[in-house]
Amino acid sequence: MYKIRVILDTKEDVIRTILVDNNLNLEDLHATIAKSFGFGGQEMASFYRTDDDWTQGEEIPLFNMEEVGEGISMQNCILQDTLPEESNKLIYVYDFLKMWTFYVEVIEVSDEKKEDLPQIILTVGEIPSEAPEKEFVAEKLDDGFEDEEDLDDEFGHFDDDFDYNEY
Repeated sequence: MYKIRVILDTKEDVIRTILVDNNLNLEDLHATIAKSFGFGGQEMASFYRTDDDWTQGEEIPLFNMEEVGEGISMQNCILQDTLPEESNKLIYVYDFLKMWTFYVEVIEVSDEKKEDLPQIILTVGEIPSEAPEKEFVAEKLDDGFEDEEDLDDEFGHFDDDFDYNEY
């Protein structure tokens, strides 16, 4: 049995702690998380592997996205194989239009067997009416070029010397 903490990425604390069977696949975990936060579970979603610093890694999509063969999907990822130890983490994104983002962490792994799983054992906070806005900002890379304004100054005189009416 796994005890999993799921935290919504928002300013206010919105947390669910869920007990699930260790043989659960990620598709069922997706449905459990969505339901625990009051969603219908009908929107597209993905899990992302992550390190201890929550750096987003490989995507585990809801459906196999490979053109040929068996690609990775939530259905073929079993919880105990994907998150074998306590403190293992995933990022969960629900509804790609709204980008509800959750941090998922295994807080306890137990050999105990329990009926009536999954169970929500802790609920903290209410989900906001709208998803928090995400700001996607790329790091500014030094491409080796000067500012574009400098380029205009450097080559701007060509516009003055060229007579478009001659052609």
